[in-house]
Amino acid sequence: MQGLEFWDVGQEVSLRDAFGRVLNYAGEKRDDWVLLDADVAGGTGAKPFVQKMPERVMQFGIAEQNMMAAAGGVAESGLIPVVSTFAAFGTMRAHEQFRTAICYPERNAKLCCSHLGLDVGPDGATAQALEDLATMRAIPNTLVLVPADANEFMLAFLQMLDHVGPVYMRIGRSPAPVICDGSQPFEIGKARRIKDGKDVTIVATGVMLGRALKAADELAARDISVRVVNMSSIKPLDEAEILAASQETGAIVTAEDHSVIGGLGGAVAECLVKGTPCPVEFVGVNDEFGKSGEHDELPALYGIDVAGVVKGVERVLARKQGN
Repeated sequence: MQGLEFWDVGQEVSLRDAFGRVLNYAGEKRDDWVLLDADVAGGTGAKPFVQKMPERVMQFGIAEQNMMAAAGGVAESGLIPVVSTFAAFGTMRAHEQFRTAICYPERNAKLCCSHLGLDVGPDGATAQALEDLATMRAIPNTLVLVPADANEFMLAFLQMLDHVGPVYMRIGRSPAPVICDGSQPFEIGKARRIKDGKDVTIVATGVMLGRALKAADELAARDISVRVVNMSSIKPLDEAEILAASQETGAIVTAEDHSVIGGLGGAVAECLVKGTPCPVEFVGVNDEFGKSGEHDELPALYGIDVAGVVKGVERVLARKQGN
């Protein structure tokens, strides 16, 4: 995309850096949107835009419920509010305002939240949003997007601005490997098959895509052929890709930095029960809160690291083979 600078594949980049970059790009390209901030621009990555275009920023302080209700009014005026805060506050504290002031009247507002899942790291359980996909995808009229890397995030952000209606999008906090080179357009409601395989499919979202690819490489050394699908659109879901995986590989593992209840795994299972069921294993955080720790230590503790994905594949293949 002309004028938008992408990172090289293989670099480790935080999606927060991508948020700041694409805000500045979109701010120069169009004047029909404003940023609503809850005094966390330094944490979400929005600070470069706040410094560059302060006249396009509405500052609410630590008052997320007020900010979300105000976003409904901003949207009613014809401007597009891009609401930015931490996921635990935007999707939990201000959930009722997002549901009632934005989604119920189908107002054109966008909620972009950082500090999600175990990726938050040391901030601990109260800031680790492990329930947001479940709560947000249950709201009618709402799109839910989870880009896998910095390049995909920027493309998804621009598509989100073009879409008319409420959108919730996750922003990863910690550095994640760049997998998408930026050459392919982001399509809402479409998955992307990153690696093909015939024995099992890993459907991954967000930071888990990089771990899924590493797990697929480890399993390939054991002659296990793994398909890897990037499911960056949780709602709407690419049901055709999921059903193809069920029919062609006969086993699916879902991988997400989220609770195993109600997130990507739940969405995939709901799809399969209506179409072509197959054995499914969920790799995610079990029914428990997180805890404080480094972002590169917590995944192993909760079983969502590369080894956890490999174990998920082993479990589902045992079921597929009737063992």
